[in-house]
Parts: sequence; structure tokens; C-alpha cells
Amino acid sequence: MPRYRYIAMAADGKKVKGAIAAESSYAARKQLRERSIHPTNVTEVSAGDKKKAALFSIFSRSSRGQIVDIIKQMATLLNSGIKLTEALSVLTLQVSDPRLKSALIDIRDRVVTGESFTDALKDYGDYFDVIYVSMVRVGEVTGTLGESFATVAGFMEKRQRVESKVKTAMVYPCILILFCIAAILILTTKVIPKIAGQIERTGQKLPWITERLMDVSKVLTTWRLGIVIAVVVGIVLALRWFLKTERGAYLRDKLLLSLPLFGPLIKQRVVSRFASTLSTLLGSGLAMAESLRVVAEVTGNILMRRAVQQSRERILAGADIATPLRDSGVIDPAIAHMVAVGEKSGELEMMLKNISDNLEASTDTVIERLSATVEPLIIVIMAVIIGVIAYATILPILEVSAGQF
Repeated sequence: MPRYRYIAMAADGKKVKGAIAAESSYAARKQLRERSIHPTNVTEVSAGDKKKAALFSIFSRSSRGQIVDIIKQMATLLNSGIKLTEALSVLTLQVSDPRLKSALIDIRDRVVTGESFTDALKDYGDYFDVIYVSMVRVGEVTGTLGESFATVAGFMEKRQRVESKVKTAMVYPCILILFCIAAILILTTKVIPKIAGQIERTGQKLPWITERLMDVSKVLTTWRLGIVIAVVVGIVLALRWFLKTERGAYLRDKLLLSLPLFGPLIKQRVVSRFASTLSTLLGSGLAMAESLRVVAEVTGNILMRRAVQQSRERILAGADIATPLRDSGVIDPAIAHMVAVGEKSGELEMMLKNISDNLEASTDTVIERLSATVEPLIIVIMAVIIGVIAYATILPILEVSAGQF
């Protein structure tokens, strides 16, 4: 559905700005008038603006902590007996991000005019994903919106905590890799050419390993670098396009799960996200079929998504959900058996929560083992590469010195 930016006058005479989803400009103006807002300018969001918004959404994900804080504050306000519209008004005063503030103002204005809170949230998927919207829908229908917010906040905090552990574990290896790349570039573009030039002026033939490094240096310091960059960019773009296809996504996720060091950690994250998300949705009162539909959208792994979709089809057909999960190759047989036991005993929600908690606890151990393996490996690879470059640098000097005696 197209989106329109608007400038309008509110009932109290204040100037308001925002964005709205509508079938046409006329429909957008009609929606605004129904909210007692009189539009003075309504323009459709162009393709360029959408690209900018998509680019911004990449950076807006870094403010997930702010979204979690908003949800926690909303839960506190609603559980204290404050009305939804008033709670939204309070939150708009505390948000510093102008785009997020504009989104909250638009959501509040739509709720004031009688529109469903859930429908208002759907237009802001960059901030409020399908899990959040689904749980809010349940809370809105059952009258337990405050409890739904509290549940969502706890769920998002848990997911953010797991992701931060993984990111923190990768900081040191990334620093080592950057340092290695910087050292290689300095040696190949600054040190090697000067030494090789001086030796060539003496008429001495360079060793083959030094000549190969000189070839690399010429690529990095001449117009050939542009060709290399163009080829790399072309490969990256083609790879991105391929990974967006169903086949490409399947091969990528299957490869990630089979990696010798990172595979177990990725598998634990996928299974933990599946278990915690499904447990949270079931605990909020969402039906099993609808919960599985939501989980399939946010699982982050196409193999798991297919397994969850098959499980949903089996549920609708009156069968169990454990068999497709067991056959997916992502979930271990022991965990699939626990799901089957929980399903038969009627304690699936609690069983999934236990699985998620156990996997989260074991994630720390996996991360420690991964760090203990990866960091020394990177150091050894760095030492070998820099050692080879140093050898190629010193060897011609030694040969020249030996020839003088």
C-alpha cells in the first residue's frame, strides 16, 4: 500500500506532520479528516524516499534498546491504569529520535480517532515487528494490553541479551583481522616497493617471492585496483541477488549450519529463537496455528522456516508438530523429542521455555569455546602471513649482502 507524507492542522490549531498508508491521496486525506486533522499538504513517498527509509532502517535497528525502553515504559503506564492514548502522549515527549517520535504521534492520533492500535502499528514494521504486533493484538482483544507489553519487553530483552553476547565475542577477532589487513597493506604498498626499487637499481634479481609481492603491490597502488574493486563489487552484488532467491537462501543457511566452528552456535541461536518466540506467543494467548505462522516469519533460517511451516500444516490437519522439526536437521532429536512430550502432555509452552533457557545458558559455553579456538587461530594466520611478507622483504637484502662478500 502506498505511503503519503502529510502536513496538517490538528483540532487544537497546532501544525502536525507525519506519514500515513492509504490507497490514494484522496483516501489519505479522508483518513486524516476522520481523525479531526485537516491536511494542507499530502504527497506520496517516492521510490527514492523509500530507499532512504530502507537505508535508515538499517541504522534504526541499532536503537533497539530504545524500543525496548519504550515498551517497558508502556507496560508500566498501562498497568498503572493510564489510558493508552495518554501513555502514547507521554512517550512521545521522551523519544529523541525524530522518525520514531513521528511514528508514535501518528499511532496515537490514529488510536484517538478509534482505529485499532494493532492496525496502526502494522505501518511501522521497522520499529515494531510481527511478533510485537501479534502479541499486542491478543492483548487488545483480551483487555490485557499492559501484560502483553510486559511480556514483549521481557522477550525482547532476552533476545537482545543473547545477540549482544555473540557480538561481544566477535569484537576481538574482528580487531585482530583489521590489524592484520592494515599491516599487510602497509608492508605491501610502502615497505616492499622501496626495498625492491633500491635492489633493482643495483642490478640484482629479486627472489620469486618478492616479485610476487611486488605484483600484489602494483595491483594495490595502480589503476588495476579499480578493476579489482569493480570485480569484487560485481561479485558481491551478484551474490546478494542470489541470496535473496529461495535457492540462494537455502544454500546459505545450510552452509552456515554446517560450518565447523560457528555452525553449532548458529544452530543454537536458531533453535533458541524458535523456542522462546513460540513459548512467548503461546503464553500470550495466541492460537497455535497463528503462533507458528508468526514464528515462521521471524525464525531467520529458511530450513527452520520450512520446518515450522510444515508443522503448522500438520497442526491444521490434526497431526503433531514434532515430526517436521525432527526432520529439518536443525533441531536435535533430543529437543524434538522434548517438544513431542510437551505437546502430548499439554505443557508445550513450559517445555519450550525450558528448552530456550537451557540453550541460552549453554550459549555462553559455546561462545567461550569459540573464542578460545578462533582467537589463537587468527593470531597464527596473522603470524604466518606477516612472516611470509617479512621473509620476502629480508631475503633480497640478505642476497645483496651475501653478494658483496
